[in-house]
Amino acid sequence: MVKNLVATPGRRRVAWLVLAAGVAIVAVALPLFQPWKLWVDETVDEPPPAAVTAADPGATSAGPPPAAEPATIARGTFISHEHDTTGTVRVVRGSDGSRYLRIEDLDTSNGPALKVWLTDAPVLAGKDGWFVFDDGRYVDLGALKGNKGSQNYPIPAGVDLAGYRSVTIWCARFRVSFGAAQLTD
Repeated sequence: MVKNLVATPGRRRVAWLVLAAGVAIVAVALPLFQPWKLWVDETVDEPPPAAVTAADPGATSAGPPPAAEPATIARGTFISHEHDTTGTVRVVRGSDGSRYLRIEDLDTSNGPALKVWLTDAPVLAGKDGWFVFDDGRYVDLGALKGNKGSQNYPIPAGVDLAGYRSVTIWCARFRVSFGAAQLTD
């Protein structure tokens, strides 16, 4: 016995409702999860922060005065958390007192709502370290400029660096660390 597979008006209505629900889910999910970022790299190669130049009144050279090298006051190396992450970080201070977080040779996955945070959390290896960075204090230095390359982030003047001993590439959308570095003197 063969059943009649011709769509009845009730079946058509259900099919249209299922199709509409599917389209609505996709319309919400795409902007939320941004899956295309897994295949799109953003490379940023900024030079190190410019040091303040000290003009020598007795100099006879026609060229610009040499720049003083910013002092490195802390450094660290990224470890992987949710995504493979490599590179190094340095906290540098210019002769004018300005401070920057310098990320060098970063290589991580791209993702939605990635942030650079200074945190008070210890850097833990493996899954134990994925979720610890929003449990305590942190300073949001801004959106990650690119998932590859070298980049600079100004540290606000009022931040006491003694209270912040790690850096994380934090995915605010999913509340997870892509990678982190423990800062040492």
